[in-house]
Amino acid sequence: MDVGLVRTLGSPDGQALLRSLPRYDEQSTIGLAERLRKQGHSPDLVAAFLTQQRLRERAVQKFGEFADALLYTPDGLEQASRLEVAAGHAGRFYNASLATVHDLGCGIGSDAVAMSALGVTVHGVDIDPVTAAIADINLRPWPDSRAREGMAEDFDPPRDPLRSRVGVWLDPARRVPGQTGRHGRIKRVFRLDEIRPSWQFVVQVATAVPATGAKLSPSMPHDAIPLGTEAQWTSYAGEVLECAVWWGPLAQDPGRSARILMPGRSPVEVTETMAESDPPMAAGPRSIGSWLYEPDRAVTQAGLLGAVTAATLGVEVERGLGYVLSEAGTDVPFARRYAVRESMPFSVKRLRSWLVQHGVTGLTIKKRGMRLDDDALRHQLKIGRGAGPGEQATVILTRVAGHQTAIIVDPVTPGHVLPDDI
Repeated sequence: MDVGLVRTLGSPDGQALLRSLPRYDEQSTIGLAERLRKQGHSPDLVAAFLTQQRLRERAVQKFGEFADALLYTPDGLEQASRLEVAAGHAGRFYNASLATVHDLGCGIGSDAVAMSALGVTVHGVDIDPVTAAIADINLRPWPDSRAREGMAEDFDPPRDPLRSRVGVWLDPARRVPGQTGRHGRIKRVFRLDEIRPSWQFVVQVATAVPATGAKLSPSMPHDAIPLGTEAQWTSYAGEVLECAVWWGPLAQDPGRSARILMPGRSPVEVTETMAESDPPMAAGPRSIGSWLYEPDRAVTQAGLLGAVTAATLGVEVERGLGYVLSEAGTDVPFARRYAVRESMPFSVKRLRSWLVQHGVTGLTIKKRGMRLDDDALRHQLKIGRGAGPGEQATVILTRVAGHQTAIIVDPVTPGHVLPDDI
């Protein structure tokens, strides 16, 4: 797709035609394409219409009812901040009473749209001309906000950003154009020194413009967080999406924090002030009490396990593994709670014997700190993945004070669904 096609898609006639298209259905794509060509549309334009139809269907997962209000590229949709996350970003700039935000690396404009909806004027730039053109069309409901082709590195900071109420939002590229991984997705980079624009440039901008925020990888190293900033890891439905670093008036709680988003629930935030600085460790398998807690992964990624041990009077199974044991049963909004049914030193024979004895035919396996092949283990246990008649069980395979341990548990926190480890 080129800029000319984007402008056609964004024209009143193009928008009207997009609205008239039925919901995406792969089975009817050929027939729909033929109908559009008979109406006089070029093959390239027909392909562009059908691509938007398909992408809007996918975009519902990120943008809900607003998905049909935007234009997309496949890469831009994948990289865009989902609606709930973009709203959180925009809220920071709005609460800091900023009049203008320069969105450097705006992509298709999901963050710029969220800021504009709150009354903040956005000047977006993106190095890709097609992406910039799409962002500009997505910003049309707010005439003062615009996007254009350009390089983030060409940004010229204002002389007095605080007086002029100017902020900056950066989303450095963390993907390698033209390279895909084994699942067909664009290859990602995880090292801080591989992002573009560079981390050095991001810090330079934050020095010149105090109200700066940057969207970075969830693998952001703790020792790279600049002094006085807030680094916040955000998850949605158990998946960690980003680490955003906030400078100056945008930093609400300097240090590390976690923001947990779940469908249909209010956001939950965890800060360093809630966490024990040196969480206690389990002394051994005998430390396994009545309850096991699995913190949300944003909490784990932020290094805030101490908030879970503080809330539950518990102990970590082992440093860095992310499970907490406790005798206290309490609801923690940033962790899933399990009732411990049984625990034992891990061996396939012993675990299989327990499963047979209790009539378990379906098993959910979660593991951390133990290298096991899940398919081989299930074959050895002679059990399925939680389907079929009979008793169901969940087993957590982990290390407790260095000892490989199997802990059979029952989830007791409804609705807080975290993805299985295997």
